[in-house]
Amino acid sequence: MPATGCVILCVTLLLTSASGMEPSRDRCLRSESLDLADCRFRGLVRVPPGVPHGVRLLDLSGNRLTDVRSGSFVGLWSLRILLMSNNSIRTLQPRFLSSLQFLETLDLSFNQLDLLPRDFSRSLTPLQELRLDHNLLRRLDSASLGDLENLRKLDLSHNRIRTVDVGAFDGLSKLVLLSLEGNRLSALPDGLFKRLRSLEVLLLSHNYISVIGTEVLAPLRSLTLLALQGNRLQTVRFKTFQRLQTTTTSLLMSSNPWTCDCDLQRVFDKIRRVRRLRAYDYSDIVCQAPEQHAGRSLASLDAQLCVAETASLLVITVTVMLTVIGALVKAENNRKNKPVTA
Repeated sequence: MPATGCVILCVTLLLTSASGMEPSRDRCLRSESLDLADCRFRGLVRVPPGVPHGVRLLDLSGNRLTDVRSGSFVGLWSLRILLMSNNSIRTLQPRFLSSLQFLETLDLSFNQLDLLPRDFSRSLTPLQELRLDHNLLRRLDSASLGDLENLRKLDLSHNRIRTVDVGAFDGLSKLVLLSLEGNRLSALPDGLFKRLRSLEVLLLSHNYISVIGTEVLAPLRSLTLLALQGNRLQTVRFKTFQRLQTTTTSLLMSSNPWTCDCDLQRVFDKIRRVRRLRAYDYSDIVCQAPEQHAGRSLASLDAQLCVAETASLLVITVTVMLTVIGALVKAENNRKNKPVTA
């Protein structure tokens, strides 16, 4: 079912909860005509039994679930959309979704997950959209997401992720959108996105990123938006962005503690000259260092940084030359004034 179908069905839940839906013995509202079961905000502490096998959308949002046990969804062969946001889920037992062979959308956002089971994605090959945002995840290993070969949207924003194994995203060859906003990543090592050739949107804002590998962006041949605002970048290398072989990519890079010098100015000047790269928020890039430029935008300094650097180099060069010439003249004078011995 397309993502728009999910939105339509979810809205329909609200419109039909007062009419056309009957409470089942498990305290959920059911609509056979729409193939959905509305179990929202019913104080449930476990997945209710007796959900009809023909249900395509099951909404368990806003309950008091703390774990999801193996076998909780046995028999729900038709289920396409499973919504479990805004619970208190801390653990997912092994193969908890093993019977859902055709699931396309899974929402586990706003829970308390701190770890994904290594077999989390097993049997979820058809999944197209996965929301894990607003949990307590600390790391992603190379096994948890390995079987999600049809996944198109992955939201991991607003967790506590510090570490992502190189290889964690290797199975996601069809991924179009990846959000890692609001985590605790400090670096983007080479190889992290090596299989994400279909990725169009990469959201990395509000992490602690200070280091970006030279080759980390090279595989992203379809990237249209890269968001890096609110990190700890002081400088970047043009070579990193030059590796992006895309038709066009917009870059968002404001709200970083930039050290504004000639090197940084040259990097952004080159980025702006490359037709397939667009520094979308260039006018909002503000210097934090050195002190004399703190609070000023890089754009307002224009070419001053490189002019100042050139002038400084010229002064140093002239000073060195004058010192050398002075030393040579002094040496020559000493030679001439040296008394001649018989």
